[in-house]
Amino acid sequence: MFPEDRVLVGVINRKRDLAYARDAHWYRIPQARMSGGVHTEYVAFFLSRAFKDKNGGIHYYARRAGVELVYRRDLLPEETDHPRAQDTYYKVQLGALVEKTPPILNPSRRSVSFIYTTWDRFVHARQIGDLYSQADYFVDRIYHALRNRGIQSYRTWDAQYPNVAPEIRVLCEHGPVVASTESGDDRVYLDQDQHEDKLLALILARIAESGGPVYLNVPLEGWY
Repeated sequence: MFPEDRVLVGVINRKRDLAYARDAHWYRIPQARMSGGVHTEYVAFFLSRAFKDKNGGIHYYARRAGVELVYRRDLLPEETDHPRAQDTYYKVQLGALVEKTPPILNPSRRSVSFIYTTWDRFVHARQIGDLYSQADYFVDRIYHALRNRGIQSYRTWDAQYPNVAPEIRVLCEHGPVVASTESGDDRVYLDQDQHEDKLLALILARIAESGGPVYLNVPLEGWY
């Protein structure tokens, strides 16, 4: 374990999926949600409301042992009538599940999908906000603001690609719109000294100029 090791936090919504991670040692991620691949040394799990007393916290993690692409129908043969049965998923192979003590909680009830962080942040974190660098946290807020408006976007974090500035990319009819914490080229500069609403307005204007967003068949919620 090294301080710079990457940790990917994913969400588990169903008890059976936690059982797969614990007993069968795998976790699934739609390929469309991470088109660039799964780049992490560890996977941690944020548990949703199905888990009652453990709802809204990161209670477990495991070392990533491998990754392969499979169809959902092959991963979950008992759910072949699922609307995404023909979609491809990353089957992330895991080592033994380890309990995170103390767990990382979410008292502010932040919206959580995927989070990239580093091992040093992860082991010391007590709340979800502790997992982010300042730049990552800012990108995440813009990402969720776009999502609340029904606009799909894709994020990169400094913990995911250490040599790439955190950014948001929105696929549009006339090419992608990119907003980055690093200025330059044709990107919208995510200046952290600017008000979030002003930056959001700039991004929305650029999306409109680029013909509007292209919507892929990937739901924003309930993608399991």
